[in-house]
Amino acid sequence: MTDKTMTPEDVVARLRSGMTIGIGGWGSRRKPMALVRALLRSPVTDLTVISYGGPDVGLLAAAGKIRKLVAPFATLDSIPLEPQFRAARQAGAFELMEVDEAMFMWGLHAAANRLPFLPVRAGIGSDVMRVNPGLRTVTSPYEDGETFVAMPALRMDAALVHVNRADRLGNGQYLGPDPYFDDLFCEAADSAYVSCERIVDGFGAAVPQSLLVKRYAVTGVVESPNGAHFTSCVPDYGRDEPFQKLYATTPWPEFAERFLSGPDEKAYQSAVQSWHEEQK
Repeated sequence: MTDKTMTPEDVVARLRSGMTIGIGGWGSRRKPMALVRALLRSPVTDLTVISYGGPDVGLLAAAGKIRKLVAPFATLDSIPLEPQFRAARQAGAFELMEVDEAMFMWGLHAAANRLPFLPVRAGIGSDVMRVNPGLRTVTSPYEDGETFVAMPALRMDAALVHVNRADRLGNGQYLGPDPYFDDLFCEAADSAYVSCERIVDGFGAAVPQSLLVKRYAVTGVVESPNGAHFTSCVPDYGRDEPFQKLYATTPWPEFAERFLSGPDEKAYQSAVQSWHEEQK
């Protein structure tokens, strides 16, 4: 068995400009933010990002790292539209492939199963086909003759996900209410990197369904306590709503200078703690 433990910097050192990167989680929930922040500190740019978008998309967009985004939405959940995404998109800073949530999911399934596409009903009769002129339809070869959208596989060079617990071999466990398709992200990518709240030696009597990410699909494991901040990582912690509001209402240069200009994740966590102390 191989010990796959890494640091955030080790992960980012394996990424290259121009790659297609998948980011797990959903909106402002269980995002691999420590890995995203490490990516912000790196020279890597010109990325195609595949994500159920949240502040991961917002941070990378504000930093000018995204060339193309594939997403069904970009939200902070309690704040409906991710503000940095909105600003970058309105400025025409990157290309956008916007698809239905179900289409996105089946794109992940197609990639995980190494299929070029999967037929889906979602999208038929909507503006998805109009805003994505590259999408094609297929006709069922059976008696029904039904027409479907041919959702292309969302293949990735690398995937980044965050879970509650992981072992050194690459198995990952979620303890919250939803898997957020993180397993599909890992299986749809050529390499996958899992950050976690805590590395454990074993999962004991864990419910089998909670053992979401399998070691065969994982390249590296990063122990990163509070690594999903400011998104939620239930039950370890909820979303940091006051800090998320600060992010959403502070001009990007000011926010980045105070919280993202440090050399590592420890500097970020210290800056956040100092801010919270100031609010008391």
